Amino acid sequence: MDMAEFRVSTFNLENFDEPGQGVRPSLAERIELMRPQIVRLRTNLAFFQEVNGQERPGQPRALAALEQLLAGTNLAGATLVSTRGEDGGVFDERNLVIATRLPVLAVEQLSNDLVAKLQYRRLTALPPDAAAVEIGVERPILYVQLDLGNGRRLHAVNVHLKSKIPTDIPGQKIDNFTWRTADAWAEGSFISSMKRMSQALEVRRLVDRILVAEPAARIIVAGDFNATPDEVPVKTIRGDVEDTGNADLVRRIMVPIEHTLPESVRYTLFHQGRGQMLDHMLVTRNLLEDYRGTEIHNEVLHDESAAFAIDRKYPESDHAPVVASFSFQ
Repeated sequence: MDMAEFRVSTFNLENFDEPGQGVRPSLAERIELMRPQIVRLRTNLAFFQEVNGQERPGQPRALAALEQLLAGTNLAGATLVSTRGEDGGVFDERNLVIATRLPVLAVEQLSNDLVAKLQYRRLTALPPDAAAVEIGVERPILYVQLDLGNGRRLHAVNVHLKSKIPTDIPGQKIDNFTWRTADAWAEGSFISSMKRMSQALEVRRLVDRILVAEPAARIIVAGDFNATPDEVPVKTIRGDVEDTGNADLVRRIMVPIEHTLPESVRYTLFHQGRGQMLDHMLVTRNLLEDYRGTEIHNEVLHDESAAFAIDRKYPESDHAPVVASFSFQ
């Protein structure tokens, strides 16, 4: 593989699936708009989020829709490493997928493995919780080790942190969109933030585990963080010296490469008229010597929160892909 320009991308495909007959947008309609986005990435290593699995008679659930999207691109026939359920098949919804032609050396899936589930007694539940309940994360972390050749290894960590949508509280929802009380909505938001922070802490602990075993490890953490660069979940994974106060940890910093772009173009999602940078790519400092630049393909983003912004009108993803270029000599 030519390493002169090695391109790494992250892209939340937004519930990429094969809908039922007559459901709009159809898979064909989505592929018509989204395949050119994949071609434009020219990526050697892709981190995908929100990839749904499909059933086939007599076969385990698989990534058939994603394979159709990648057909005709440079990722056609690439190795697809995905999160998986206990049955060995991919999940019904929101899989993390890493697509690459690099040899895969190891795969690990983490879900409350490095951070225990939280014990929490909900204040607004109806009826009230008699005792604390377990609060676990909703999506695992996908960790893949890849062979760059010449004895070099790349550690790829794909993440999709919990959204800011409040977690349901028993007895406190009138319907899917309406809460009975403001304090229940606030508690639901608080629980979601705990889930998001549990995932962020687990990612940070994974990064530190890798660096303890391999101090010069090349690590990329990429995906949908559901948080802007200055919010605590991202700062937790970054581990900046400004936050730890410990200069001896400077080599463990994870650098957000989007900072090489002007702030005016630094967004991957529109919400209520504002561009937000929610999709990130963080790299260890030793990758900066090979780093060449970043692109965010956000020219056609629509505002997913606007009135009438339905999927039939906007069948592409509501996230923009991020691409970084490296030159591995």
